[in-house]
Formats: sequence, C-alpha cells, structure tokens
Amino acid sequence: EGEDRALARYEAHGYRLVARNWRVKSGEIDLVVERGDVVVICEVKTRSSVRYGTGFDAVDWRKRRKIRIVASQFLSSTDRHWPDVRFDVAWVSPTGVRVLEGAF
Repeated sequence: EGEDRALARYEAHGYRLVARNWRVKSGEIDLVVERGDVVVICEVKTRSSVRYGTGFDAVDWRKRRKIRIVASQFLSSTDRHWPDVRFDVAWVSPTGVRVLEGAF
C-alpha cells in the first residue's frame, strides 16, 4: 500500500512509472519514475508512527550505498538515457506521503 500511495503522489505531479520493485541479486528499487529528462530512483518507507523515527531516518548510509549500486545496474540494463538522475525517499504515514527530493 505504501508504494501505491507514493506512486499516486508522483503521478499527481506529472511523473510516469518506469519500473516498480525492480530486483537483482544485490537488492531492489521500490520505484523508478520519470518526468522529462529526469529519472527518479525512489526508496519508499512506510511507518505507522514516528516512535522509531521517520521514514527518512530509516535510509542510512548503508541503505543509500545499496540503492546506488542497484540503481547503477538498473540504468545499465535499460536502453533509455536520462541526463538527470535523482534519488528520493518517500515517507508514507497515516497522515500522508512526504517526499524528500534529492535525498542523497
């Protein structure tokens, strides 16, 4: 459900889905969306409360490194080319979806 809500937010802002739950041996990308010349690699974190931190807090340096590695594999696997690549984190909570654009 969290990914559905995050995707709906991107689509409402004019983005188009490129890939969802793209998996390789080294990991997974939750959402890949595009708008114009920009492709966005998005990590979606769903939290029911902030007791253990926000969804943004859950993406530490190890997770960021893994996402970058998998994103590189994704970008190499497609015949598409985007001049700009952005890494976002979407935090989905009961009150809404917040996106930190250019999170890392």
